[in-house]
Amino acid sequence: MLNLLTEEQVSLHLHVSLAALRRWRLEGRGPRFIKVSALVRYRPEELEQWLASRPTGGAATDPAHARTASVVRIKSARA
Repeated sequence: MLNLLTEEQVSLHLHVSLAALRRWRLEGRGPRFIKVSALVRYRPEELEQWLASRPTGGAATDPAHARTASVVRIKSARA
């Protein structure tokens, strides 16, 4: 038997509202889902793959972004 997750479980796991999760689904931005009759379910492995594909933060790779970030740091240091 498949271990499918409900919308509520996924929204709790991601710490986002149920409305945000539903909006993502309508916009095609969220994790892949399956429909079981009228029910929306998520496969845990699909959720993990989607999370792994999300961009991560930390180091700026775009030189323009790096310049902006340093200006913000300099201004913050002067304040």
